[in-house]
Amino acid sequence: MVSDRELQDKIINLELELLLEAIQKHYGYDFREYSRAHVKRRVMHYISLNSIPHISELQHRLLNDEHCFKKLLKELSINVTEMFRNPSFYKAVREKVVGILKTYPYIKIWHAGCSTGEEVYSFAILLQEEGLYDRAQIYATDFNGEVIKKAKTGSFSIRNIKDYTSNYQQSGGRESFSDYYHATDNRVIFDKNLSKNIVFAEHNLVTDGVFAEVNMIISRNVLIYFNRELQNKVLNLMDRSLVTGGFLGLGSKETIMFSEISAHYKAIDSKERIYKKTHG
Repeated sequence: MVSDRELQDKIINLELELLLEAIQKHYGYDFREYSRAHVKRRVMHYISLNSIPHISELQHRLLNDEHCFKKLLKELSINVTEMFRNPSFYKAVREKVVGILKTYPYIKIWHAGCSTGEEVYSFAILLQEEGLYDRAQIYATDFNGEVIKKAKTGSFSIRNIKDYTSNYQQSGGRESFSDYYHATDNRVIFDKNLSKNIVFAEHNLVTDGVFAEVNMIISRNVLIYFNRELQNKVLNLMDRSLVTGGFLGLGSKETIMFSEISAHYKAIDSKERIYKKTHG
């Protein structure tokens, strides 16, 4: 006999499937291959926060109200980020990647899933300190247009600046972090020179094609929100975008092991999940 709890879970899961199908067909955003646990958690949080009785009602509202959909889209976006997040990653890039990038006359870097831009500006600072920024082009992309708008401003809350400064120092930063921004009452605004070689653009890893041919891709803690099939699809997209000899930097909980592209790469730093494309 099916318990009331099991029946309720089945209803919720069915409603969730129908919601994701409706979003894909009506708005073109495809969350059907995202980790179901992640999507379910975010949707249930959204309907609880907005006093919506059930997912079917949410579907009705968002199909008739684009503003409602944009609010849900924000809830589904992955915006966990900070300046020089996981400083050891940036330190490893300085020590194991930069020397090779310096051998190229011009480099292109794709930051896929850039969120509000903190890590993009972090990388711009790293490149500037390593003497690479003036011959670099950074493409910073995200599927959420609202976070791209925020990223373009280079303006972040001042309440996090102590943590950002500590991260910068631990990452191997060589200057005074405060030299890169000016502070207002509650914001810090980064030097415009840091964004002169950054192109911010909307790009959906799930539905869009190759963005550019690049020497390095940074996409940290994005794949963990996808199921295995979608992870393979996105990794293949990145593989097609990366030149032979280029580098792929993933999050600490992500790996290309067991993926369809794993034979094309060798680990430069297994702990920090930095890989070099050897052939493909």
